[in-house]
Amino acid sequence: MAMNSDKTCIFMKNYFNFFFKLFLFSLILLISNSCGIYRPAPIKDVPVNVRDRVKKNQEEGKGFTLGGVGKSGGTFQFASSNPLWRASLDILDFMPITNASYSGGIIITDWYDENDSQSSVKITIKFLSNEIRPDGLQVTVYKKNCKSFESCQSNKEDGKINSELKFAILQKAAQIEKTDLVKKNN
Repeated sequence: MAMNSDKTCIFMKNYFNFFFKLFLFSLILLISNSCGIYRPAPIKDVPVNVRDRVKKNQEEGKGFTLGGVGKSGGTFQFASSNPLWRASLDILDFMPITNASYSGGIIITDWYDENDSQSSVKITIKFLSNEIRPDGLQVTVYKKNCKSFESCQSNKEDGKINSELKFAILQKAAQIEKTDLVKKNN
Protein backbone atom coordinates (compact mmCIF):
# COMPACT_ATOMS: atom_id res chain seq x y z
CA MET A 1 0.00 0.00 0.00
CA ALA A 2 2.89 2.38 0.82
CA MET A 3 4.44 1.67 -2.58
CA ASN A 4 1.22 2.61 -4.37
CA SER A 5 0.95 5.88 -2.46
CA ASP A 6 4.57 6.78 -3.35
CA LYS A 7 3.83 6.17 -7.04
CA THR A 8 0.71 8.31 -6.77
CA CYS A 9 2.66 11.05 -5.04
CA ILE A 10 5.38 11.00 -7.72
CA PHE A 11 2.73 10.96 -10.45
CA MET A 12 1.01 13.96 -8.86
CA LYS A 13 4.31 15.86 -8.57
CA ASN A 14 5.15 15.16 -12.21
CA TYR A 15 1.60 16.06 -13.26
CA PHE A 16 1.72 19.30 -11.28
CA ASN A 17 5.22 20.09 -12.57
CA PHE A 18 4.14 19.56 -16.19
CA PHE A 19 1.09 21.81 -15.89
CA PHE A 20 3.02 24.44 -13.97
CA LYS A 21 5.67 24.59 -16.73
CA LEU A 22 2.94 24.65 -19.37
CA PHE A 23 1.23 27.50 -17.52
CA LEU A 24 4.50 29.49 -17.24
CA PHE A 25 5.30 28.94 -20.93
CA SER A 26 1.80 30.07 -21.91
CA LEU A 27 2.06 33.11 -19.65
CA ILE A 28 5.43 34.13 -21.09
CA LEU A 29 4.15 33.65 -24.64
CA LEU A 30 1.04 35.71 -23.88
CA ILE A 31 3.04 38.52 -22.26
CA SER A 32 5.65 38.67 -25.00
CA ASN A 33 2.96 38.68 -27.69
CA SER A 34 0.94 41.43 -26.02
CA CYS A 35 4.04 43.62 -25.57
CA GLY A 36 4.78 43.51 -29.23
CA ILE A 37 8.04 41.58 -28.88
CA TYR A 38 6.84 38.76 -31.08
CA ARG A 39 5.25 39.98 -34.27
CA PRO A 40 5.04 37.36 -36.95
CA ALA A 41 5.09 38.83 -40.44
CA PRO A 42 2.86 37.41 -43.15
CA ILE A 43 4.93 35.47 -45.66
CA LYS A 44 3.57 37.48 -48.57
CA ASP A 45 5.00 40.70 -47.04
CA VAL A 46 8.55 39.36 -46.55
CA PRO A 47 10.75 39.37 -49.66
CA VAL A 48 12.55 36.11 -50.38
CA ASN A 49 15.71 37.75 -51.66
CA VAL A 50 18.06 38.96 -48.90
CA ARG A 51 18.94 42.22 -50.69
CA ASP A 52 15.23 43.02 -51.09
CA ARG A 53 14.65 42.38 -47.36
CA VAL A 54 17.53 44.67 -46.42
CA LYS A 55 16.25 47.40 -48.75
CA LYS A 56 12.71 47.07 -47.32
CA ASN A 57 14.01 47.25 -43.73
CA GLN A 58 16.11 50.34 -44.52
CA GLU A 59 13.12 52.06 -46.13
CA GLU A 60 11.07 51.37 -43.00
CA GLY A 61 13.84 52.73 -40.77
CA LYS A 62 14.77 49.35 -39.34
CA GLY A 63 18.29 48.04 -39.14
CA PHE A 64 21.65 49.72 -39.43
CA THR A 65 22.73 52.07 -42.19
CA LEU A 66 25.97 53.86 -42.97
CA GLY A 67 26.43 57.09 -44.82
CA GLY A 68 22.88 58.36 -44.46
CA VAL A 69 21.36 55.74 -46.76
CA GLY A 70 17.69 55.23 -45.99
CA LYS A 71 15.70 56.84 -43.20
CA SER A 72 17.26 57.41 -39.82
CA GLY A 73 15.73 57.97 -36.42
CA GLY A 74 17.92 60.98 -35.66
CA THR A 75 21.28 62.60 -36.19
CA PHE A 76 24.15 60.99 -34.35
CA GLN A 77 27.65 62.38 -34.39
CA PHE A 78 30.85 60.76 -33.29
CA ALA A 79 33.13 62.83 -31.09
CA SER A 80 35.66 63.11 -33.90
CA SER A 81 33.08 64.77 -36.16
CA ASN A 82 31.95 67.43 -33.67
CA PRO A 83 34.01 70.62 -34.19
CA LEU A 84 33.14 72.04 -30.75
CA TRP A 85 34.35 68.88 -29.01
CA ARG A 86 37.53 68.69 -31.08
CA ALA A 87 38.28 72.38 -30.54
CA SER A 88 37.88 72.03 -26.77
CA LEU A 89 40.30 69.11 -26.67
CA ASP A 90 42.77 71.00 -28.88
CA ILE A 91 42.66 74.06 -26.63
CA LEU A 92 43.03 71.98 -23.45
CA ASP A 93 45.69 69.61 -24.83
CA PHE A 94 48.34 70.87 -22.39
CA MET A 95 46.23 69.98 -19.34
CA PRO A 96 45.66 66.52 -17.87
CA ILE A 97 42.03 65.48 -18.42
CA THR A 98 40.18 63.75 -15.59
CA ASN A 99 36.88 63.11 -17.38
CA ALA A 100 35.91 63.46 -21.03
CA SER A 101 32.43 62.13 -21.74
CA TYR A 102 31.13 62.93 -25.20
CA SER A 103 27.75 61.34 -24.50
CA GLY A 104 27.54 63.22 -21.20
CA GLY A 105 28.65 66.44 -22.88
CA ILE A 106 31.40 67.32 -20.42
CA ILE A 107 35.17 67.71 -20.18
CA ILE A 108 36.82 68.08 -16.78
CA THR A 109 40.53 68.71 -16.40
CA ASP A 110 42.68 67.87 -13.42
CA TRP A 111 44.28 70.57 -11.30
CA TYR A 112 47.09 72.12 -13.32
CA ASP A 113 49.96 74.37 -12.37
CA GLU A 114 52.96 75.37 -14.45
CA ASN A 115 55.78 76.09 -12.02
CA ASP A 116 54.00 77.76 -9.15
CA SER A 117 52.97 74.98 -6.78
CA GLN A 118 50.91 77.37 -4.64
CA SER A 119 48.15 77.98 -7.20
CA SER A 120 46.55 75.68 -9.75
CA VAL A 121 43.64 75.77 -12.19
CA LYS A 122 40.88 73.31 -13.05
CA ILE A 123 38.54 73.73 -16.05
CA THR A 124 35.11 72.26 -16.70
CA ILE A 125 33.44 72.52 -20.09
CA LYS A 126 29.78 71.57 -20.50
CA PHE A 127 28.36 71.17 -24.01
CA LEU A 128 24.81 72.44 -24.23
CA SER A 129 24.53 72.13 -28.01
CA ASN A 130 26.43 70.69 -31.00
CA GLU A 131 26.15 74.03 -32.77
CA ILE A 132 29.02 76.49 -32.72
CA ARG A 133 27.55 79.41 -30.83
CA PRO A 134 28.32 81.17 -27.53
CA ASP A 135 25.39 79.64 -25.64
CA GLY A 136 26.35 76.17 -26.91
CA LEU A 137 28.95 75.62 -24.22
CA GLN A 138 29.58 76.63 -20.64
CA VAL A 139 33.15 77.12 -19.41
CA THR A 140 33.87 77.14 -15.69
CA VAL A 141 37.33 77.77 -14.26
CA TYR A 142 38.31 76.98 -10.68
CA LYS A 143 41.43 78.33 -9.03
CA LYS A 144 43.07 76.68 -6.05
CA ASN A 145 45.46 78.59 -3.79
CA CYS A 146 47.54 76.69 -1.27
CA LYS A 147 49.51 78.29 1.54
CA SER A 148 50.86 74.89 2.47
CA PHE A 149 50.14 71.33 1.39
CA GLU A 150 47.32 70.98 3.94
CA SER A 151 45.67 74.39 3.66
CA CYS A 152 44.19 74.93 0.21
CA GLN A 153 41.24 77.04 -0.83
CA SER A 154 39.50 76.70 -4.19
CA ASN A 155 37.21 79.30 -5.74
CA LYS A 156 35.19 79.57 -8.89
CA GLU A 157 36.69 82.17 -11.21
CA ASP A 158 34.20 84.61 -12.68
CA GLY A 159 36.55 86.64 -14.74
CA LYS A 160 38.19 87.26 -18.02
CA ILE A 161 39.69 83.79 -18.35
CA ASN A 162 36.26 82.11 -18.73
CA SER A 163 35.24 84.32 -21.64
CA GLU A 164 38.71 84.14 -23.26
CA LEU A 165 38.68 80.36 -23.09
CA LYS A 166 35.15 80.17 -24.50
CA PHE A 167 36.10 82.55 -27.32
CA ALA A 168 39.23 80.53 -28.14
CA ILE A 169 37.20 77.29 -28.29
CA LEU A 170 34.52 78.85 -30.50
CA GLN A 171 37.15 80.34 -32.80
CA LYS A 172 38.98 77.00 -33.11
CA ALA A 173 35.68 75.15 -33.69
CA ALA A 174 34.76 77.55 -36.51
CA GLN A 175 38.19 76.94 -38.05
CA ILE A 176 37.76 73.16 -37.81
CA GLU A 177 34.28 73.32 -39.32
CA LYS A 178 35.53 75.45 -42.20
CA THR A 179 38.40 73.03 -42.86
CA ASP A 180 36.01 70.07 -42.76
CA LEU A 181 33.69 71.75 -45.28
CA VAL A 182 36.58 72.45 -47.66
CA LYS A 183 37.70 68.79 -47.39
CA LYS A 184 34.14 67.58 -47.95
CA ASN A 185 33.64 69.73 -51.07
CA ASN A 186 36.94 68.66 -52.65
